[in-house]
Amino acid sequence: MTMVDHGGTTSLHCYHHFISFILCLTSISITHVAASIHDYQNETFIHRANSFFIHGGSEGLYASKLPSSNVSLASEDKFLNGKSFIRFESITFRRTKESAEKTNPMQQKTGLVEAIIVKVRDRSNIGGAYLNSDAICCTPELAKAGSCKLGEVIIRENPDDPSGPRRLQTFFEGQNEEATMVIQTVDITSTGMYYLYFMFCDPQLKDTVISGRTVWRNPDGYLPGKMMPLMTFYGLMPLAYLFLGMVWFLRFVQYWKDVIQLHYHITAVIGLGMCEMALWYFEYANFNSTGSRPMGITLWAVTFTAVKKTVSRLLLLVVSMGYGIVRPTLGGITSRVLLLGVVYFVASEALELVEHLGNINDFSGKARLFLVLPVALLDACFILWIFSSLSKTLEKLQIRKSTAKLELYRKFTNSLAVTVLLSVIWIGYELYFNASDPLSELWRRAWIIPAFWTLLSYALLLVICLLWSPSHNPTRYAYETGDDFDEEVVRLAGSGIKVSGDMSILLERKASGPTEHHVFGLGEEREEDKRE
Repeated sequence: MTMVDHGGTTSLHCYHHFISFILCLTSISITHVAASIHDYQNETFIHRANSFFIHGGSEGLYASKLPSSNVSLASEDKFLNGKSFIRFESITFRRTKESAEKTNPMQQKTGLVEAIIVKVRDRSNIGGAYLNSDAICCTPELAKAGSCKLGEVIIRENPDDPSGPRRLQTFFEGQNEEATMVIQTVDITSTGMYYLYFMFCDPQLKDTVISGRTVWRNPDGYLPGKMMPLMTFYGLMPLAYLFLGMVWFLRFVQYWKDVIQLHYHITAVIGLGMCEMALWYFEYANFNSTGSRPMGITLWAVTFTAVKKTVSRLLLLVVSMGYGIVRPTLGGITSRVLLLGVVYFVASEALELVEHLGNINDFSGKARLFLVLPVALLDACFILWIFSSLSKTLEKLQIRKSTAKLELYRKFTNSLAVTVLLSVIWIGYELYFNASDPLSELWRRAWIIPAFWTLLSYALLLVICLLWSPSHNPTRYAYETGDDFDEEVVRLAGSGIKVSGDMSILLERKASGPTEHHVFGLGEEREEDKRE
């Protein structure tokens, strides 16, 4: 951008250093991040009521398209197509030495840990609520009444619904400190949001830890059910950006002699958007086929998203300031604009990394809440600065009576106002959606929330392309310093070329004239440069 001044040098250096750091991270060879594979690394059970439990994961799963059958670890992916299941791999429970020594070495089974798989809609079937009891584990009284087995979690089974709560039991033997769960697969025969809990009822097993992993798969791949529609969405969005890019390129070539710098910035945003959507589709497709997310691919996709969001906001800001239309440069505020952009990029990059690298393993809870606040505050700063700049630009255009440009900026202002209004409405809906669905029962509609923001961003870019498309009449875009000021004079003065004769007299006369028509003109830019 020609808006760069001396004051922006420090900001640019910081930006280049951060980009170098990101590129170094992406060069790290093949580091995988857990995805539909839920890892447990010596996690301790939590005490609740008369039970101890660990949340093993939750995902929306579609019913298998093929009949139930045992799926071995050696099975090839092509034999897994159409299968939906939860597979337990290398699950090990380790109790303390003191707990093991208290058991009777003559007993074969000296401790029980259960894996409970339950759909959200069947959650009331876990525990003794249907028996008018607050207990989760079977008590001696309930066992005596024949309602459950002592030492087990209370489950109300429904013989008419084989997909109801499932329990898988693993026993400690003798005084062994470890118990290994049999490698097995549970087929999913009914669509729903599934929760997995590891639980035990024996207080002597307190401080027991779990390690291992579970693999969750949908019929069409390892992508979680709530993310499945997003892969299709991200497959279509690059085509939408490609279509916009082709139309923009044709206009660009047709009127290439009349192109201004602002058109190059719009072209960059279109290119970034297309690359961003393509990278997300590739990341989701890889995730769906392998069940894991290579950090390099995800980091590239996240970085492109952060860069595109930052550049898009900077584009809106500089357009609102009249850059390339009302004023040739940003002058003394260049450094502040760049600083805001760099800070926003860093905050957005951190938030996107936490959201997507921790999307499956519940990594993003507190960290996301901590990181979303700076991004929200910076977005508010952008909005306030954009509308403040628009107000000043509209005022100057009214004073100059530039009817064509004034109409252009009014349309742009109305478009931004509609965008902000839609954003506020959607944020309200998103808050309502999350508050009314704490257990993710509406998981099949969750993809609409991130998709809306992508579509809104695309729609706003489309409006900018329509308003500022290259044309045979570039003077409706070119900046000006006065109603009767020749456009060629502005270009010569802006480029620093010395002019003699009548032209230099005209320049001197304009420089010494009233300043009320030059608020965003060259005089102001030079003064801002001096102040910097």
